[in-house]
Amino acid sequence: MVTVSLTGTSREDAATVFDVLRTAFPTDRPPEVPEDPPGSRPAVWTAEFAPADDRIPTGPAPLEGPVSATLQGGYLAVDLLREALNGAFAVQERGTASGDQEKEVDLRLGAKR
Repeated sequence: MVTVSLTGTSREDAATVFDVLRTAFPTDRPPEVPEDPPGSRPAVWTAEFAPADDRIPTGPAPLEGPVSATLQGGYLAVDLLREALNGAFAVQERGTASGDQEKEVDLRLGAKR
């Protein structure tokens, strides 16, 4: 299981990122539609994904602007999600933190050109 947290983005771009991951790793869970937070606080959208080796490749997906994404979970699971994101977006690694059984990766996602 990987927890994906998105910040610094619009609700529409958050939905696009989550849709790409739901396409790559089909689930029987209904899509969660990101909702804007009340007030003027910055939004953080979070979802969990259970990646599998037999993912469905995804093509480029449009984004209105850059998206900050944090992936946290087991080593293999995080790597699988990152591969799926690489298929749809321009991905830049901004930092990592590793533990015994989990890692956290901070990414910046943009539209592929």
